[in-house]
Amino acid sequence: MNRRILFALLTVVASAALVSAQKKAWTQPRTPDGQPDFAGYWTNATYTPLERDRELGTKEFFTPAEAEAYAKKREQLENSQSKEDIHYDNVIWQSEKYAKVVTRSRTSIIYDPPDGRIPELTPAARALAATRATEAQAHGPSESAGTRSLGERCISWGNEGPPMLGSTYQANLQIVQTNKAFVIRHEIMHGVRIIPVDGTPHVSKNVRLLFGDSRGRFEGDTLVVDTTNYGDRTPFRGPPATTRQDIFTGRELHVTERLTRQDADTIIYRFTVDDPGTFVKPWSGEMVMRRMDGPLFEYACHEGNYGLANILSAARVEEKTAGGQTAP
Repeated sequence: MNRRILFALLTVVASAALVSAQKKAWTQPRTPDGQPDFAGYWTNATYTPLERDRELGTKEFFTPAEAEAYAKKREQLENSQSKEDIHYDNVIWQSEKYAKVVTRSRTSIIYDPPDGRIPELTPAARALAATRATEAQAHGPSESAGTRSLGERCISWGNEGPPMLGSTYQANLQIVQTNKAFVIRHEIMHGVRIIPVDGTPHVSKNVRLLFGDSRGRFEGDTLVVDTTNYGDRTPFRGPPATTRQDIFTGRELHVTERLTRQDADTIIYRFTVDDPGTFVKPWSGEMVMRRMDGPLFEYACHEGNYGLANILSAARVEEKTAGGQTAP
């Protein structure tokens, strides 16, 4: 065998062995209190859609080639902004120092049910959805600030969860730990989840919160977070490009999250949504959090934001014009 070829082969084998040894050598770091240490800056940015395309059926994973092609397709789609789309430059404001990926080659974040899709609504939930749609038509989308989305009002995009489904851009978060709390700070909108891990019980069932009431515990090296006490307007959802925006839940919603460090740069995040009043059965998903360089920056959603005020004022002008009045 040619010596150069032999040397190249030995180099490849040695490099692979070194990488393998490094992975095997990694051990779960711990806090001074002995808890698994998750602290740092992470991103859950992904091209993987929440729900699987129907034509893929029960195919849970792409091949490496398929995953690469899908990622390229999504990147091209996000960067193909029409000249008539007078908005931010997507290539600039959606870019990060890291690249988005197809999460573990998954065809969808949801892996259960096996078709990778959100289960059907219960009869009661379908009736509620119809009632809300009728109410929305009666009031109009621009009747007041309260009829606009929580995102437009800079309250929440729904990505903060739970479950945490990421955002279109700046899908970044910071984890801080104490012996009593596990804290997750999101760059968008500006949410900070303070999850007690000291055995503190849930608040009274009479207390209902937009993002629920979370309590954590460690099972080995996995953090398990149990969240209840939601209201009936909980807005969790992922990016519009990869997630339906009509997801809603009820007061029976119960979310279980599991965070496990896989290695120095990876957290496996799994969740189960159980809302018997809304969905005919529970559903579960998986995402990956990858280590990134900090810090996080203030989102400042309302700074220089005239959009909401202009939407409402334009709606008032339209009303006056329709009523035969002269607009100011």
